[in-house]
Amino acid sequence: MSVTTKTKTLDSDAFRAATGAVLSAIATVIDGKAAVARTALTVLLAEGHLLLEDVPGVGKTMLAKTLARTVDCSVRRIQFTPDLLPSDVTGVSIFNQDRHEFQFRQGPVFANIVIGDEINRASAKTQSALLECMEEHQVTVDGHTHALAAPFMVIATQNPIELEGTFPLPEAQRDRFMAKVSMGYPDAAAEMAMLETHQSASPLDALTPVIGAAKLLLLIDTVKAVFVSDAVKEYVVAIGNGTRNHADIQLGASPRALLQLLRAAKAEAALQGRDYVLPDDVTAVAGPVLAHRLVLHRRAEVAGTSDEAVLAAILARTPVRAGARG
Repeated sequence: MSVTTKTKTLDSDAFRAATGAVLSAIATVIDGKAAVARTALTVLLAEGHLLLEDVPGVGKTMLAKTLARTVDCSVRRIQFTPDLLPSDVTGVSIFNQDRHEFQFRQGPVFANIVIGDEINRASAKTQSALLECMEEHQVTVDGHTHALAAPFMVIATQNPIELEGTFPLPEAQRDRFMAKVSMGYPDAAAEMAMLETHQSASPLDALTPVIGAAKLLLLIDTVKAVFVSDAVKEYVVAIGNGTRNHADIQLGASPRALLQLLRAAKAEAALQGRDYVLPDDVTAVAGPVLAHRLVLHRRAEVAGTSDEAVLAAILARTPVRAGARG
C-alpha cells in the first residue's frame, strides 16, 4: 500500500509576511529598485537563476549580495576573469599522498547562493562550467558526480557586451537563467538617499538574515503547490509558439523557457496572495523570463527592433481562453 506524504506549505499570511520581510530588508540597502528586487525574489522562490546586466557601478553586485544576505544560508562569490579555469568554479581532485588516493576539493559553486561577478569576462569554457550546476544541481569531475545543496541559486552579473574585455554568453548559457533584469540608474531621490546613507558605512554591513534556509525551502514548496489551470498552460504554450513563428525572431523560446515562465508565474501568483495562476501573472514575468532568450534576425536588429518590443507585441496579440482568468 502506497502512502502519500503531503508537502508542507505556508498559508497566504505567513508567505506574505516572510517575503515582505525579505523585500523590506533589501530596500534598506538598495534604494529605488523595488521592481528589480521583487523580480530577484520571484526567481529565488521559483528555484531559478538570475542574470543582472548593466553598466558598471549601478549596484548589480550589491543587489546580489543583499539578496543573499537576507537568507541565513551558505553564500560564495566567484570573480570571473579571463584566466579563470573551470576547476576554479567546480572544484578539483587532488592526490592525497598520505591516503594514496585522489580527493575532491569543492569549488565555490558548492553553496546555496552563488554570486558570479562579471560572468561574461570569463572564457566560454569557464562559463560552460556552470551549465551542469545550474540545470541539474550537480557537478561531475573525473567521472564522479557530486550533488549540490538545496536551495541552490546562481546570481550572475554582467556588463553589456559592447564593453571592452567581455565574452557574450552563448544561447545555451542564457537559457539557463530564468530571468534577466537591468538595474538602470537610480532616480534623483534614490540617488540623494544613497549619498546620505552610504557615506560612512555600507548598509549591507548592518543587514542580518530575515529567513533561514529551512523557511526558504518552505516558501519554495508553497510556490510549487500553486495551481495552474489547463487554460493558463495553453496560454503559456501559445506565447512560446508566438516567439517561434514571429518574422523578426530567428530563435524563439525553448521548452525549458516555457517551464521556467510557468514556475515564475506561480511565484508571482503566490506573491500576490493567490494559490492559483492567472494570465496576468504570466504576462507580469514574461519580459524578464523570455526577452533575453530571443535571437532576432539581423535585419530586425539593424532596424533597431528590440527583444522587449517584439515580445510585447506577441503578448498583446496572444488570445486568452475563456475561463483562464478565474
